[in-house]
Amino acid sequence: MFNRRHSDNFLSAIDIELHEVYRREIAKIIPECIYASEEGDAEYLTENRSGSPEFIAIIDPLDTSELAVRGLNGYTQVAVYSIQQKRPIVAVVGDMFHEIRLYCGAITNDGREVAFARTRSGAVHELKCKRDVAINQAILTSYFMRPKERFNVVALENDLLNALAEENADGQRRGRIGIDFGSAGLCHVASGGTDAFIEIAKGFWLWDLYPGHFILEASGGTVVDLAGNKLSLSLPSSLEGMRCAMRKRQKFVSASSEVLAKSIASKLN
Repeated sequence: MFNRRHSDNFLSAIDIELHEVYRREIAKIIPECIYASEEGDAEYLTENRSGSPEFIAIIDPLDTSELAVRGLNGYTQVAVYSIQQKRPIVAVVGDMFHEIRLYCGAITNDGREVAFARTRSGAVHELKCKRDVAINQAILTSYFMRPKERFNVVALENDLLNALAEENADGQRRGRIGIDFGSAGLCHVASGGTDAFIEIAKGFWLWDLYPGHFILEASGGTVVDLAGNKLSLSLPSSLEGMRCAMRKRQKFVSASSEVLAKSIASKLN
């Protein structure tokens, strides 16, 4: 397999190795599925299928590769979608370096969506993030490591930045903006570490967004497009449909509440 994104550096070998590990392990659990990984086209895991696949597995083997090899930030993520139920049934985002090691979203036996986090020591905490905060009290993050393609786009959003910088009633400026990454950025909203995570420049690929999207919604948060419309978690049920979905980027605003998400979207140019 050849990885075009990292064709000129050693990260290609790492990404592909993890891709193959996921492929092998997922096949043991749900062989009748469409395997959709960042590192290759969507594919059937088994050639001799008994029927239509029941599930879709969406994988990002190693997110923030360039930071992971420096020991700074590294994430790995998976989501499983039920074609029959037309909904995601589980998602996990793993953090390689920080105290919270796993962020999870799942469907319970009675059909409820739940989200929880597991720490390095094994403690498990349920995630509930229904927090209504004003923009000028929010901690907002975005992925803007690339100066021209991403940072400049956020820096030109004067209405949003001015709203963040507005004084509170006590004269203090409490709005903040920082950097975050992929699905982990949505998980940090779900856990209460931040209030909103946006992607307004290039858009995220499906594997970057989907696991965190489900975990955030399972915790009570929300994800909308730049017009303020709620983003669906529905996926195509066919192999070709998934291949098309994997080639599209999505811009979005995610937040701890629908009110905050729509308030942020309304400030975007």
